[in-house]
Amino acid sequence: MRVVVIGGGPAGIQATRTLKTHKPDIEVTMIRPEPYSVIYCALPYVVEELVEREKIRKQDSLVTDVGANLIKDKAIKVDFDKKTVITEKSGEFEYGKLIIATGASPFIPPIKGSNLKNIATVKTEKDLDEILRYIKNGAKKAVVVGAGNIGIEMAVALYRKGIDTYLVEMQDRVIPNLLDKDMSEIPENEIREIGINLMLNTKVESLDGNLYVEKVNLSDGSSIQLGENDIIIFSVGVRANIEIFKDTKLGIDNFGIVVNEKMETNIKDVYAAGDVASFVSYIDKKPIGGKLATNAVPMGKILAYNLLGRDYEYQGFINGAITKVEKYRMGGTGFTEEVAKQRGFDTIVGYGETTTRFPIIPGAKKVKVKLIAEKKTLRILGAQVVAGEGVPGRIDTVSLAIQNNNTAMDLFNFSYCAQPFQSFYPANNAIVMAAEDILNKALKD
Repeated sequence: MRVVVIGGGPAGIQATRTLKTHKPDIEVTMIRPEPYSVIYCALPYVVEELVEREKIRKQDSLVTDVGANLIKDKAIKVDFDKKTVITEKSGEFEYGKLIIATGASPFIPPIKGSNLKNIATVKTEKDLDEILRYIKNGAKKAVVVGAGNIGIEMAVALYRKGIDTYLVEMQDRVIPNLLDKDMSEIPENEIREIGINLMLNTKVESLDGNLYVEKVNLSDGSSIQLGENDIIIFSVGVRANIEIFKDTKLGIDNFGIVVNEKMETNIKDVYAAGDVASFVSYIDKKPIGGKLATNAVPMGKILAYNLLGRDYEYQGFINGAITKVEKYRMGGTGFTEEVAKQRGFDTIVGYGETTTRFPIIPGAKKVKVKLIAEKKTLRILGAQVVAGEGVPGRIDTVSLAIQNNNTAMDLFNFSYCAQPFQSFYPANNAIVMAAEDILNKALKD
């Protein structure tokens, strides 16, 4: 079997390593356009100087140590009939099986002035270089557009570098893909308290300037003035990297390359995984965005195991994700209450609030949990957590509950542990408390 992998991100790496680890005689060639594959969610921490930039680079040995060939070049065309991949510099590569793992790239909205200088995005090491260059040249002001995970973390990093920072979000809350409005107030207050200028319900309408952005015009009628060394960073979402496949017979929709549960495309022997792939929500089996590394990894593994002869299926996106400001961490999984309603669910929600340790123990921090359930069946549809610590474990717990189609009653019966320095009193657990709240509300209805 001769396998060609286009792309060197999480899905491509996992597929390559899985194939070569279990069947070393398979010929696998990875074609990656970047000099280094980087951990892009750590870029803000390089800006803040918490992490050295070399440490965010994934080592080539992840691919080469298992015996795969690594070609640092850009794929510019695929001939699906001849089964070849053509690259910019290295020529043509034949494949028996093709894995497309080209990922996704951030986009800049097509507004007036979007072609000016001092505009950046956050994804690659090249983006990092651009941001660091402006900081080195004496940036005094920064505008971050989009208060999602990366937007918040980059705004904090820039502020900590002594830069007057604006965080502009068109929706009515921060992290709108993870949190409902009733759960966003704590991180919003913290963002403002540390000194970042947070502007909600505000859209960037246009950018004015000659060579560089001199003025950012906002939907509320106000504007932000920028100097030559100041910077505006767009963190408003990503789009699948499908440019070289646009005029081909490959099935593509608004989310990317359409795949089934085995990561197969509509073309024989062609597969896609990771951010470039379009798939469905686990919850309602309808298309949804799922561009997370934690989705890309299992997709890449399942794809590889199926090529090795197994019969594995990817069941759909649950989209558990987490982020942080400073004191508070926050996360969400499944559907928010807003999204659940948009997708046709009649919902009921519950809340639980404890501390992260026994309240008598030094360092105890607040924990707030929101559970979203389907009203008729009480099946868990999603959850949100805002806390001083311990967010990943709680998000993962509810993600598993969603995967198991658990109900509020199941989580009310959830068996948990307790210890003074690591949990609240044995008398309660924030997830169980939220589930109990749902049950009590359901009885009243």
